[in-house]
Amino acid sequence: MAALRNILEFILDNIYLRFLLIIVGSVVMGWLVKQILIHVIRPIAKKTKTKVDDLVVRRLSSIVFYVIVAVGVEWGLKTFETKTSALNSVVDSLLILIISWFILRIVSDLSRHWLIEWAAKTDSSADDRLIPLIEKIVKAVVIILAVIFLFDAWNVDISPLLATAGIAGIAISFAVKDSLSNILGGLQLVLDRTFKVGDKIELESGEMGVVLDIGLRSTKLRTYDNEIIFIPNGSLANAKIKNFTVPDLSIRVNVEFGVEYGSDPEVVRETVLTALKGIDGILLEPAPAVQFIKMSDFSLDFISRVWVKTYGEAYSMKLSVTEAIYNALNQAGIGIPFPTRTVYNKQDD
Repeated sequence: MAALRNILEFILDNIYLRFLLIIVGSVVMGWLVKQILIHVIRPIAKKTKTKVDDLVVRRLSSIVFYVIVAVGVEWGLKTFETKTSALNSVVDSLLILIISWFILRIVSDLSRHWLIEWAAKTDSSADDRLIPLIEKIVKAVVIILAVIFLFDAWNVDISPLLATAGIAGIAISFAVKDSLSNILGGLQLVLDRTFKVGDKIELESGEMGVVLDIGLRSTKLRTYDNEIIFIPNGSLANAKIKNFTVPDLSIRVNVEFGVEYGSDPEVVRETVLTALKGIDGILLEPAPAVQFIKMSDFSLDFISRVWVKTYGEAYSMKLSVTEAIYNALNQAGIGIPFPTRTVYNKQDD
């Protein structure tokens, strides 16, 4: 035991042997951690439903050895105190570059994974364009930070450069705020699933049509007059939108009509219901309904309500219901009123 103690004391007292011991220890530690990641952690990650952990473990196992060895070298160089400041900067730079490379590869892998697993399953093109854009932005941020850390590793003062970059960033942010608002609005529409390609929607401003595409900056809407409207995503994200396809495709069709005073409401109701049941395409559940809603100046007002399978049948069904009600009332001898005005003339004696 005394001999072993003497050997350890000799090694620890010798800065070169101590440096060599630290390097050998870091190499062994790096190899062990890599083996654990490959043979223990990776099989566990493969059993999970998500593939994100598989990507991270695979990339981590490819660089963990070099990271641990670099940390060991940096730690070992501290034994040489001020004589190795340049070497410390070199090791720090290598460590920064290794970690930056790891983050960049992880970002690329995640972007590719999300593009296949998530964006490919949606009809929108916004996420197909947005994910590569976010990938480029994140990579740019990582590279900028790596450069800043590299300057710091070599004791280079970049405060004036950062101040200039901050002023330039403020100016650029004001210049692109509208475009950025539209891009973030498109992301919000995709994540919230406000609507998807093929949905019929009505905007707060009154436009109605079918969604053709949800782009990065704007959404294309085709009206029923075959016109294409390009709407900025930033405006859509903050607007009221009526979606006719949720919770399902079925929709109710309402047709209002009036009959003359003196008509029996029950007879009117039965006459119209009989006519509605003869129209093809009307759903039996929910059942058609006819309701007496108001006594107007010139008529007794009713409303008929029927359901159809899809919103695409709504307009043609409204025309069919209107015609069927008109014919049924005429055949039943029920008068359909129109506005009248009585004029009294006063004659002088």
